[in-house]
Order: sequence, then structure tokens, then C-alpha cells
Amino acid sequence: MTSDTGSNRKLFEISGKRVIITGGTGGIGGGLVAGFLDAGAKVVVSARSSDSLASALEKFPNNPNLTFVEADLMSDRSITDFVAKADATLGGIDVLIQAHGNVFPGPAKDMSLDTWHEQIQVNLTATFRLAQAVAPQMIEGKKGKIINIASMLTFQGGLNASGYAAAKGGVGQLTKALSNEWAPHGVNVNAIAPGYIKTKLNKHIWTDPVRHDQVLSRLTSGRWGEPEDLVGPALFLASSASDYLHGVILPVDGGWLSR
Repeated sequence: MTSDTGSNRKLFEISGKRVIITGGTGGIGGGLVAGFLDAGAKVVVSARSSDSLASALEKFPNNPNLTFVEADLMSDRSITDFVAKADATLGGIDVLIQAHGNVFPGPAKDMSLDTWHEQIQVNLTATFRLAQAVAPQMIEGKKGKIINIASMLTFQGGLNASGYAAAKGGVGQLTKALSNEWAPHGVNVNAIAPGYIKTKLNKHIWTDPVRHDQVLSRLTSGRWGEPEDLVGPALFLASSASDYLHGVILPVDGGWLSR
């Protein structure tokens, strides 16, 4: 039996794809930006402030395939403006990767309603609105990839993170619901559920010696994850190799769920 290596290579081809990455100035998002640029994609990244923009520019200096656009995911108008600017910059959108997120850890009994609303808005409502904004052109063109970043708390309740868990649980269901509607139009909606990745978002866990070791003891991989561990799965879900995947929530967790 012979294999057509050229055809197989095309299955995973990303070069020239027009990609939006939200949260691209953060830990996981920054790793994805680097990975997609290395793969030859043209990337527009959301930056929530001028400070995060300046920091990100230092990591990716003078790359002609990279554009940063400021976007406040607490503002619906800012979300739709961001997608319009990204669309104009790229000349169309092939892939949307939603890597933004926030978490305010603490006991549920002490959580303010404002804190609850902010986590639901950023993690869930903004995810819906961004997907909703890119969907019409993808549906019209009968192709497109939407990749949401879920969480281990899409499956589990977590500890002292009720607002975040509620939002990320919603991201899982939203991924499946949008997939059901848009799969017949050639649009793939899937999600990646990262395990315990060393980023600023969960620094309160991996800098706590007790919590760090508790997590590590369950990881069959024997180590915490790094942002780069998400690049391969994301490239796969953005490529033609995943054309028959719809509504999947893919754990990339170092063995956490299998334990």
C-alpha cells in the first residue's frame, strides 16, 4: 500500500489562512499566536488595552502577518467593531480562535453580582457574540473553523471558581449548540479544554505549593502544561484534517480527566 504524502500534507496546511485569535496577548493565546504565525497564517489578535498591546508587540516585533486590534470584550459594540476591523484587515475570516478569558477566584458566598456578570460576559457572552459575528460569511462561503477554548471546569465544578465554572460549562454547551446549527453549512465549531496550564490566569494555583502538588499528583503526564501544548490541537482543528469533527470538546489535559 502506498500513501500520497503530498495529499496528507495538504490536510494539515495552514499557510495563508486568515485567522482571528482573541486573548492573544495572554498565556495560552500568545502561544497560539506564535504557533499559527510559524505555520504561515495571517493573524489578527485582540488586545484589551494599550498596555497589553505594547507588551505583545515586544514578543512579535515587525511581523507582516500579524496585526493587533484593541477590543474590550465587556462592550458589545467593541466586539462587533473588532470583528469588522479584523475582517477588513484580513480580507475575510477563515478561522476564529477564542482564547480570551478571566477568572476571579473566591468563595461563592462572597462573590459580588458585578464579579459574576463580568465572568459570564467575558467567558461566555463574548464567545457567543464573536462566533455570531463571523458566522454569516462562513455560512455563505460554506466553510470556516470556530475553535472555542473551554476548560476542565467545562466538565467539573472546580473549587472557589463558581462564576468561571458556570461560564465555561456554558462554553461547552454553546460549542455543541452552534455546531448543530452550522455544521450543515460547512462550518466546524469545536472546542479545546485545556488542563492545568502554567499561565497568569491560574497563577494562584501553581504558585501555591500545596495546590501545585495536588494537581501534579493527578497528572499522568507528570508535569503541568505549557501554552505550547495547545498549538498542535489548535492547528489540527483549524485545518482540513478536522473537517468531519463537529461539536467536539477536546481535552488537552496531561491525563487529568483519565485519572
